Amino acid sequence: MTSAARVLQLLVERGETLAVAESLTGGLVAAELTSVPGASHSFRGSVTAYATPLKRDVLAVDGALLAAHGAVDPEVARQMATGVRRVLGADWGLSTTGVAGPEPQDGKPVGTVYVAVAGPDGAEKVAALRLNGNRADIRSESVRSVLELLSGELGENASAQDTEHNGGN
Repeated sequence: MTSAARVLQLLVERGETLAVAESLTGGLVAAELTSVPGASHSFRGSVTAYATPLKRDVLAVDGALLAAHGAVDPEVARQMATGVRRVLGADWGLSTTGVAGPEPQDGKPVGTVYVAVAGPDGAEKVAALRLNGNRADIRSESVRSVLELLSGELGENASAQDTEHNGGN
């Protein structure tokens, strides 16, 4: 089972939804999710905020943060995930931001990527990646990494819920 299929299955089992905010991946996360039959049961949609002003204007990423640190920043990734979750009315939000190349961006080297997940009850996690390879490799690995990050969060969250539920018996 692919990472996308696993994530979607977990979301359906939980009755939860997902939205995605993408920068360097340019829609590849959404494409991976929608390649799975039945994705519409839990996938709400995506925002491809490739241009920095869209991160601010559509996803409500702090403009001062963007001005000070640029778009390739862990806090930007976190705010993108939170923003897309709110804008698209989903239980979970994912985001990708980084430098796929061929040139550095905002003083960050090629292969610097941040992926984030934001979920219900304030669940948030950001992963910093240092990826090698060409542009396609970096983008592909970013997709895999953000889906694995969510899969881990859904698994941990499910375990915590099971513990809480079973603890009362």
